[in-house]
Amino acid sequence: MGELLSFMVTPGNVDDREPLKNKTFVEQLFGKLVGDKGYISKDIFSKLFVDGIQLITKLRNNMKGQIMTLSDKILLRKRAIIETINDELKNIAQIEHSRHRSVTGFTVNLMAGLAAYSFFPKKPMIAVERVESEENELIQLSLF
Repeated sequence: MGELLSFMVTPGNVDDREPLKNKTFVEQLFGKLVGDKGYISKDIFSKLFVDGIQLITKLRNNMKGQIMTLSDKILLRKRAIIETINDELKNIAQIEHSRHRSVTGFTVNLMAGLAAYSFFPKKPMIAVERVESEENELIQLSLF
């Protein structure tokens, strides 16, 4: 938990959802993908669903409610952990350095930052525990 699964470098003027349309990028993903309201798109949702990925987002104000499991609702609340990881990458691993003199220098800095993050002794993560009761099985999420 807390590990980076994949990343893609795109120009600043490219939509954040664009990598999800790339088949080779999506092949590396599995399970549940948590995104913000900007990721809401029926097209992307259906493409990811076919690939076995469940896209979980909060609803926009003008959208009808959808049925969501309790564990997914709790997982949406833990989205701040993802932002914490992004903050650690930018500030501690220093991948948000903007004065590179070459593409090679940028790539080396990015890869070094990602490698440094993988060696961090304590990473933010969500622990998932299954608690069984007499009536049904509950999933408990906790933050470490």
